[in-house]
Parts: sequence; structure tokens; C-alpha cells
Amino acid sequence: MVKINGESLDIAGKTLSEYLSTTNYDVRRIAVEKNGDIVPKAVYESTVLEDGDTLEVVSFVGGG
Repeated sequence: MVKINGESLDIAGKTLSEYLSTTNYDVRRIAVEKNGDIVPKAVYESTVLEDGDTLEVVSFVGGG
């Protein structure tokens, strides 16, 4: 199980990119933290989610 923003999901073995493609997140407007470290966008496709990982996905909201 992988915990994402406090919710446990059975997505171990998928890449971060594969997971994000199943969500409504705008990849251009998010930051992802995996186990306390920021994940650069350039490695989303090669970052494999493992059992026990904890992710925080933060969306940036524009305003003015």
C-alpha cells in the first residue's frame, strides 16, 4: 500500500507518472514529495512507487 495525502492506495509497482495519469492533477501545477523528499518532474516516469511509500501531492493555485 502507498499512502497519498493520507489515503492508502494499492498502487505499489506503478510509476509516479502512471498514478498521476489516473488523477485530475495538472502535472504542471503540482509538487510531489515522496518519503520526505521532493521528486523532480523529470523523474516522474522512472519513479516506482513501493509498498510503504508516503506521498504528498500539493497543487499550486494561481491568483492575483
